[in-house]
Amino acid sequence: MLPAYVEIMLAGSDLTAARAGAEALAEIAGQYGTTALQARSEYARGAVDLAGDAPEAALPALRRAWQQWCELDVPYEAARTRVLIGLACRELRDEDSAGMELDAARRAFLELGAGPDAERVRALTSDARTGRAAGLSPRELDVLRLVAAGNSNQAIAAELVISERTVERHVSNIFGKLGVGSRTAAAAYAFDHGIR
Repeated sequence: MLPAYVEIMLAGSDLTAARAGAEALAEIAGQYGTTALQARSEYARGAVDLAGDAPEAALPALRRAWQQWCELDVPYEAARTRVLIGLACRELRDEDSAGMELDAARRAFLELGAGPDAERVRALTSDARTGRAAGLSPRELDVLRLVAAGNSNQAIAAELVISERTVERHVSNIFGKLGVGSRTAAAAYAFDHGIR
């Protein structure tokens, strides 16, 4: 019950109680040494540090928790952890890493059918976007807008006065950065993130 207690105390802005709960959880995790308890403990520690305005302390604990959830094959908890990692990165002004983590968490939530969680993360990402979605360069954003509008590579090349080969390279980079495999998926991403 301690993991839930920590989250409830954080939601109620009682950082002292949340920290005490996280410390008790860490003690139990240390006694039993199971990966699941350690992951819960690291998550709680990271969440408390993040709430306490210590994102640099939160990141190592959260990254350990994420790795442990991945080892256990618990994708929902791994995605929840990536949200906090993204928020910690944002606090440290690393917007590229924050965007990558939040986008990965959102995709995981969508794959799991966790729509409300995915929507909360979408709101976090769209609020933070300042024209550099998922680490895309300004030129890649231009290409993505034109892909989303249904333009062919040839039409994009003509519009941007670049070669078709350059457009192909940009499209390939966009797919990789967004983690998508088709123009339709890239267009859906653009629509979801207000890139027009």
